[in-house]
Amino acid sequence: MLNRVQKRNLTKRDYVTLSSMIFALFFGAGNLIFPLHLGQLAGGHWGIAAAGFLITAVLLPLLSVLAVCVTKSKGVYDIGKPLGATFAVVFMVLIHFTIGPFFGTPRTATVSFTVGLAPFFPAKYQSLALLLFSAAFFGLAYYLSVEQSKIMARVGKLLNPLFLLLLVAIFAVAFSSPLAHADSTSATAAYQTAGFTNGFLQGYNTMDALAGLALGVTIVTAVNFMGQTDPNKAAWVTARAGFFSMAFEGLIYVLLILLGAQSLGQFKLSDNGGVAFDQIVNHYMGNAGQAILAVLIITTCLTTAIGLVAAFAQDFHKHFGFLSYKAWLRITCLASFLTANVGLNQIIAWSTPVLMFLYPLAMALIFLSILSPLFHKSSVVYVWVVVFTVVPAVFDMVAAFPAVVSQSTFGQAMAHVQSFLPLASSGMDWLVPALVGAVFGTAHYLLLQRAKASTGMEVPMKR
Repeated sequence: MLNRVQKRNLTKRDYVTLSSMIFALFFGAGNLIFPLHLGQLAGGHWGIAAAGFLITAVLLPLLSVLAVCVTKSKGVYDIGKPLGATFAVVFMVLIHFTIGPFFGTPRTATVSFTVGLAPFFPAKYQSLALLLFSAAFFGLAYYLSVEQSKIMARVGKLLNPLFLLLLVAIFAVAFSSPLAHADSTSATAAYQTAGFTNGFLQGYNTMDALAGLALGVTIVTAVNFMGQTDPNKAAWVTARAGFFSMAFEGLIYVLLILLGAQSLGQFKLSDNGGVAFDQIVNHYMGNAGQAILAVLIITTCLTTAIGLVAAFAQDFHKHFGFLSYKAWLRITCLASFLTANVGLNQIIAWSTPVLMFLYPLAMALIFLSILSPLFHKSSVVYVWVVVFTVVPAVFDMVAAFPAVVSQSTFGQAMAHVQSFLPLASSGMDWLVPALVGAVFGTAHYLLLQRAKASTGMEVPMKR
C-alpha cells in the first residue's frame, strides 16, 4: 500500500495535523488523572514535583520518539534488536501487553467511565453500565482504527481539536476563580521532603515512555502515508512534530498539576485524579460541567485507545504474520474490553509493579538508542547496561506489588537485599547500576575496537 503513496513536501498544516495526532495518541487516561492527583499530593510543593514529573512524563516520551528517529526504527522491536531477536520479541510483547490489553488500553475505558459517566448512574447499576460502555468504547476504537490510512485524519483533525477546545474551557473557568493559592496548600509527608523524586516516579504512571516506543510504528506509518517514505526524511518529520506535541503536552501537565494543588482549598485529597477532576468540574459548572467532562474524557481516552490498539495490531501482524492486522486488532480490543471490567483501582494497583520493572529497561534502551551512533550500535554496550539495570528493576517490581506479594516472606527478603543498593529509598536504585553497566560496556567496546585495529577482527554489533 505504501508503494502507491505519492511523495511530497509537507506543509505547515500537515505538521500541525501530525503534531496533533502525536499529542492525541500520547495524551489519554493517565495523562489527565495522574498530574491532577500529583497536584493534590504535592500541594504547596507542586512546582518541584512538577519538575520531576515532566522528566518522566514529557522528556522521556520525547526521547523515545527521538530514539525511534535516530535508529530509523519502525517499532519497539527495532529498539531492542541490538540485544538479539529473542530479547527484542520478548520486550516488544511485554511493552505492548502492558500499555495494551493488560493495563494501558483498558484504563482508557475505565477512566472515561469513572470520571465522565459513573456519576450519572446509581451504584447498583455501575457494573452493568461499565460493561455496556466499555463494549461500545472498544467497538468504536476498532471501527476508527481498522483503516490505517485514516487514523491520522480521524485523530489529528477531528477528535483532538474537540478535546482541546473542551479542556481550554475548563481551564479558563477554573483559573479565573481559583479555589486556593496553590503555594499555600498542604503537601503530603512524602512530598514535603522528596517532591522531585516522587513527581519523577509518578510520571511512570502515564506510561508514555513505553507508549513512545510502541507507538513509533503507528507514527512512522502515518508519516509514510503522508508521502515521507524515505527513512531519513521520515525521521526528521517525526522528530520535529514530536517536539511540538510534547512541549504542548508539558504545558497542559503544569496547568493540571496547578489545578490539583488549588483544589485543596475546597476538597480533601481524593483517591485518584479522576475523582478530583469530577469534583472540580462539578464545583464550577454543575451538571453541565459533568456533561462537558464526560465528552472531554471520552474523547481523549478514545484517541489514545485508537493509537494503542493500532500499534498493537501493526507490530503483532508484522512479527506474527499468521494473523492479519484486523484479526490482531479484534483480539486486543476484545482483551481490553474484558480487562476494563476489572475496575480502575485494580488496574492501577497491578500495573504499577510492572511499570517499575519495565520503565528502567525502557529508559536504558531509549538512551542507548539515542547514543548508539557513538558506539556503532555495538551489542556489548547494550548487554552490559541492560544486565546491570534488570536486577534492581526486579527489586522495584516486587516492592511495588500489593501487600499480598510485597509483604510476604519473599517480598521482605527482596526488600532487605534491595536496601543495600544506592538510591533504593527513592525508587531510583537502578540508576547507579545502569551507569556502572554503561562504563563497563563502553570499556568493553573500546577494547574490542583496539583489538579490531590490531588484528582486523570484527566488533560484535547489530545494525
